[in-house]
Amino acid sequence: MMRLAVLDQSTVVTGRTPADSIRETLSLAQHCEALGYARYWLAEHHNSEAVAGAAPEVLLGALAATTTTIRIGSAGIMLPHYSALKVAEQFRVLEAIAPGRIDMGLGRAPGSDGLTAHALNPNAAVAADHFPAQVRDLLAWVSGAKLVEKHPFGSVIAQPTGPGVPEAWILGSSDYGAQVAAHFGLPYCFAHFITDGQGCAEAIALYREAFRPSERWQHPYASVCVWALAAASEAEADYHYSARALWRLSRDRGTFVAMPSPAEAAAHAWTEAELARADRTRSRAIVGTGAQVVSRLRALADEVGADEVAILSTAHDPAARRASYAHIAAAAGLAADRVALAAE
Repeated sequence: MMRLAVLDQSTVVTGRTPADSIRETLSLAQHCEALGYARYWLAEHHNSEAVAGAAPEVLLGALAATTTTIRIGSAGIMLPHYSALKVAEQFRVLEAIAPGRIDMGLGRAPGSDGLTAHALNPNAAVAADHFPAQVRDLLAWVSGAKLVEKHPFGSVIAQPTGPGVPEAWILGSSDYGAQVAAHFGLPYCFAHFITDGQGCAEAIALYREAFRPSERWQHPYASVCVWALAAASEAEADYHYSARALWRLSRDRGTFVAMPSPAEAAAHAWTEAELARADRTRSRAIVGTGAQVVSRLRALADEVGADEVAILSTAHDPAARRASYAHIAAAAGLAADRVALAAE
């Protein structure tokens, strides 16, 4: 059985507020837990009209209190914005709330534009150059281990202490993150949905080749995060996908806007160039029935050498998004006894 996870960005859509998107994340996490997904991850983006998920560490506290079995985590915390100690404290608190269920996914990218990154941390550009050292310190603080010898903050402890340790991951969309994950002996997730797969197989291969066993991970463990959408029929899936096709036109021009509805996509005055671009994007997209999507996901995992697949599924209609995850879960055998959920 393929191990499946979920990535949620708390996507903003037209006609509803960003606050609605946050509340929909809470509901969707419970839905995906019932469907049998292995983990539920939250993204971090700032100053975006397209994504409401700006503080995954806060939203994770709510997920920890409203779910019981699914692993929950960040994908990721953009570490150069923050103090490693503060992040360790946040995840120590989360581990105390939901012992054994917390994933601490870490990234180096700004998750925003340059001005916003500077507003979050005026030294963010310098901090990004010290990402490996930040990861080293964070791993020590969050696990209760000693910092490196003669560290100026060696006497500082991240509270609350306890027996559990969050599961750390490195996230990335290039070779850099793969090398950091391999160096520290951590699991690695490649953001396939950002690059449309470009560089994915190479990064995971590099990660596996360079992996150095750690106390917790004796062998490499790789995940790939993809965008996918499933529905009861191909026609229905294409209908909901049309909204993303229009949204992608804006994204590819460097503008991040709220996701339009399929009706707005149908009313758009598409130019020939836009239609051609949308056709190329659609040819690469993982869209269809649950069986078709799962077949593509399995083929992709085999192709790039991934042990797990995380799915980002966005739709203007929250019911369509819930159904998408249900169709995929049923086709993958995660929830054979809950197929009726696909109709909700």
